[in-house]
Amino acid sequence: MGKADRPGEPSRSSRWVHLATAADQLEAEMWCNLLVGEGLSAMVRPGDATSFLGVSAYPTRVQVLESDLDRAKEVLAELLPDHPEQAEA
Repeated sequence: MGKADRPGEPSRSSRWVHLATAADQLEAEMWCNLLVGEGLSAMVRPGDATSFLGVSAYPTRVQVLESDLDRAKEVLAELLPDHPEQAEA
């Protein structure tokens, strides 16, 4: 039995992991919408989106389910091939 199989532990399919860091919240929200449109689960990392007047101008992390990570990297690379974050993926 692996760690993720123990009762009370999140499974690989339900753990949120870092995918990429957008320049700001608006860009992160757009990436999330693109990923969701491809059938993947994605969200802006809670805490990164705290802001003044509703939108954060600071770098904002996008998270996906760990089980979707490889596909999400592919989708982001296809849709944003020139983005510097792709060098880290």
